[in-house]
Amino acid sequence: METQAAMVLILVTALLLGLLIWRPSLTAVQGGQILAFFAFLMLPIAALFVGGSIHLHHAKSTQFCLSCHPMASYGQSLNIDDLAYVPAQHYQNKLIPRAQACFTCHTDYTMFGDVSAKLRGIKHLYVYYFKPIPDKITLYKPYNNRECLHCHANARAFEESSSHRDMREELSANDMSCLACHDKIHDVENIDKVKLWKGTGS
Repeated sequence: METQAAMVLILVTALLLGLLIWRPSLTAVQGGQILAFFAFLMLPIAALFVGGSIHLHHAKSTQFCLSCHPMASYGQSLNIDDLAYVPAQHYQNKLIPRAQACFTCHTDYTMFGDVSAKLRGIKHLYVYYFKPIPDKITLYKPYNNRECLHCHANARAFEESSSHRDMREELSANDMSCLACHDKIHDVENIDKVKLWKGTGS
């Protein structure tokens, strides 16, 4: 729907601009000036806003994240046939939406978390196109328990675990990382040595 709206805005803008270029005398009257204002300023801004919204939404997709070659092995790791691997467990059991798997776990669950995630994404693109890609890809900052607890806090499986109850304060304060226990993450270095789940489709 948004794509169609953007296309309509672009088409209307192009038609109005073409009309004003073809008949510049239209701007001599007030109605023509209002038309020019919309054609040269308001409609292009609206089209830019709608188009930007479409691309930002697309940037949340797993397909978009894995479209960069260095991320391919991370995509494979979602299908490691061993549910001790945290991403594989979440992805294969649909604990996260598969279509937005990367974004779901790597956004910040704060007021401006989506914006922060998008800015990191722009940094990724900058590194991809203008810097040497590092041999080992790491997070820009340590993974915050907040991202895990956003979904797991108050979940029955989490609450009924005595170890989680005993460590609740440390986990909530980020004094102890969830990754201290749940330490099998993507393991892309060994991706060619592990069995991969074939899946049943999405």
